This record gives sequence, structure tokens and C-alpha cells, in this order.
Amino acid sequence: MPYHVELKTVAAQMIAAIRIRSAIEHLSRDIPPACGEVWEFVKANRIAGAGKLVAIYWDNEMNLEVGVEVGQTLAGNDRVICSSLPAGLVAATVHWGPYSGLGAAHAAVQKWCKDHGHEPIRPCWELYGHWSDDPSQLRTDVFYLLASNA
Repeated sequence: MPYHVELKTVAAQMIAAIRIRSAIEHLSRDIPPACGEVWEFVKANRIAGAGKLVAIYWDNEMNLEVGVEVGQTLAGNDRVICSSLPAGLVAATVHWGPYSGLGAAHAAVQKWCKDHGHEPIRPCWELYGHWSDDPSQLRTDVFYLLASNA
């Protein structure tokens, strides 16, 4: 699948999230239940502004925050925290299709950054579009924060 990568400036976005540690081969096992747990927390507490599900990869060691966009600060519990997607210049692309193909989208953004003289730094993150039973209709936006001197 060809990917169109573009530069964007994004604003910070508040999220409700759970911190997890995973391995690349276990992401499909670990992310969905964490997203579900946060979504249930947001619904049960009637948190305003619930948006897309998200996974933030804070480092190369697979320390993540997984959750949902929200429109306000929140008091969490022993699992759910209030966090934020970062603001700044990003390189971004859209992946259409099964989540198992997301590695290609990440590789495309990393290659584009290298080819265009931009330095991707952590975190990077994925915003998941609405669910579809047709895997070809699954949209995931992939973002890489860029070094400020890039």
C-alpha cells in the first residue's frame, strides 16, 4: 500500500489512558482490552468529549499509554490516568486496512523522515477510526513527533 506522508502541526489532546508495557508481537493482544477498559471507564463516568481510541508509544521499549481522547481533565482510578497527546510538528500518514499492516505505515513514515531530513523522536502514536467488520475500511492515523530543529 502506498502511503502519503505529510507534515502537520498538532495541538495537545487530553486522553484517558492506561499505561501498559507490551512487545511488538503482543500489541494485537494487549491494546484492544486496554482500550475497552478505558472506554468503559469514560462511559461509566460520563466524561465529556470522548473521541477516538489511541495508543501512544513513548519509547522503543514498548511502554505505551492506551485509551481514548477526552474533552476535559479527569480524575482517574488505580488504572486509568489523565494524560495527553503531545503538541508539535509531526509527520503523519493514514493506514487503511487491518491493524496487522500498521508496521508498514510506521516504516513509511520513518523512511519519509529520513529521505526528507526530519528526525522522528518519541512518542509516536496511532489514532483508530470507527470500527468496521470490513478490515479494508479500518482507518488508523499514524503520527511521529519530530525534533524541533528538523
